[in-house]
Amino acid sequence: MLADRSLLKGVGYGVCAGLCWGVIFLGPQLAPGFSGLQFAVMRFLCYGAISAALLLPRWRCVCATLSVADWTSLFWLSLIGNLVYYALVGTAVQWVGIATTSLIVGLIPVLVTLAGRNDANAVPLSKLVPSLCCAVGGVLLISWHALAQGDRPGTWTHIGGVLCAVGALVTWSWFAVSNARRLVQVARISSHDWALLTGVITGAQALVLAVPALGFPAGGHEPSQWLHFLLAAAGVALLSSVVGGACWNQASRLLPLALSGQVLVIETLAALVFGFLWEQRLPDGYEQVAIALLVIGVIWCVNSHREPRQSTAGQRRSRL
Repeated sequence: MLADRSLLKGVGYGVCAGLCWGVIFLGPQLAPGFSGLQFAVMRFLCYGAISAALLLPRWRCVCATLSVADWTSLFWLSLIGNLVYYALVGTAVQWVGIATTSLIVGLIPVLVTLAGRNDANAVPLSKLVPSLCCAVGGVLLISWHALAQGDRPGTWTHIGGVLCAVGALVTWSWFAVSNARRLVQVARISSHDWALLTGVITGAQALVLAVPALGFPAGGHEPSQWLHFLLAAAGVALLSSVVGGACWNQASRLLPLALSGQVLVIETLAALVFGFLWEQRLPDGYEQVAIALLVIGVIWCVNSHREPRQSTAGQRRSRL
């Protein structure tokens, strides 16, 4: 009963994180004229400032519990899972659009599931083949559609956008697995404080990139554009980084790794809804098929992981 309640809470936190993270795909579109790297740097400068302010009253107490290995993990998790990932996402969104980017990144649940196939509650890889085929088929379809569309199909912009989205898929899949496993080792630190520590480190890293990324092109924008840029980045930082990060860390602690990534399909669906609303259109036929394949693949994967639990429960009842 307690296990079911923890599972339900974990799914709830994961859904909240997915809804918050759906906004990140819309963020770069809210700041036209600024590159994906610039938006990523500004977002994480805001994230770092907000995290530092929230963590300041407990800074000494929290830092006293951290080891050198913890700081090293925070550095790499922040760099790869935040700065590198979101720079790739922002660039992909501006080059191939929100729908294509979010659908390719939507393969994250499958990669996370594969990474956790040897963990508790995992199932044999053979049972995952149908769901993997559906999800991969959806990503391949939308990637091909992105490369084939437009007046000049297959341009370097489209190719680069797809490659950036694939890079974002790989980097955040690594982050999801590494962060979940690190959270098990730092149980003495709350999920919220770990998210804030990640924010502080990310903000420090963004500060190093601030001058080359934001300083040199400063003369090309009006003060009103900079203000709009700052507000958009700060809003995404608060909702996606602070709130979404805390929810995801809590979900990572409550759910097995093989299942935690699956609820991130909510992020993909939320991003698609936001994207289609922003572009004021409905998904075309290719996008509808890709969405259906992705959702079917993830749901199939979830059910595959639940079957062993159900069969075990049935065996227990039969013995009684």
